Order: sequence, then structure tokens, then C-alpha cells
Amino acid sequence: MAKLLIVDDEPTLVLLMQTVLEKDGHVVESAENGQVALVKLGVAPDNAEAPLPDLILLDVMMPVLDGLGVAAAMKDHPRAGRVPILIVTAKGDMRPLFEAMPQVAGFFQKPFTPAGLREAVQKAVKR
Repeated sequence: MAKLLIVDDEPTLVLLMQTVLEKDGHVVESAENGQVALVKLGVAPDNAEAPLPDLILLDVMMPVLDGLGVAAAMKDHPRAGRVPILIVTAKGDMRPLFEAMPQVAGFFQKPFTPAGLREAVQKAVKR
């Protein structure tokens, strides 16, 4: 299956998503905010040795650095800019904010069902 990075500041939600996705055979890591995610991805600071996931599940509203800031920082990065992003949000349709970012593979609405999460991840990974 795929290697996934969940970037979300809600620990309970991260645990739920991680549990569902690991049951499907995915390898899942997490980051509690955008700044931690950029370090793990080797974007800031730049680290060509940082392992990249196959897909990032990215929350929009987070402290320190939000999802839009993460996607913008990744967009022009030579390595991380190729990693697809699944935007996860409770804020309604966020498509207009992310239209200029080709690495955005889809949008996923909170709250969600485990089946809906599985389906969204499967579609984004296949893209």
C-alpha cells in the first residue's frame, strides 16, 4: 500500500485516521502542524535525504503554519512539490484557495466516515 503523512492538529482525529488507514495496509506518519510537516518533508530546512510519502492528508486550519502555507511552500520544491495532497477540512469548499496548486489531488470533508476516508485516499493515491 502507500506511505501517508497526516498533517493535522487534532490528535484524536489523527489517531482515528491512522487506525483506519493502517488497517488497510498503509504506513502512516503524522505531523501536528505545517511547520513540523515541512521539516519531515525536507522542505524547511532543505533536506534531500528526507523520505517522502506517497500522499499527504493536509488539514487547512492549524496553528503555527496552516495547510495553505504548507501547500505553497511545497509547490515549488523540487522533491516535495511532486507529492500529491489530499486537503482535509471542516471549512466547506476550499477549492478556490488551492486552484493554482497542481499537487492537490482532492478534497475531503470533516466529519467523515471510515469508508469515505478509505475511498478518498484510494482515489488520491491512484492519481
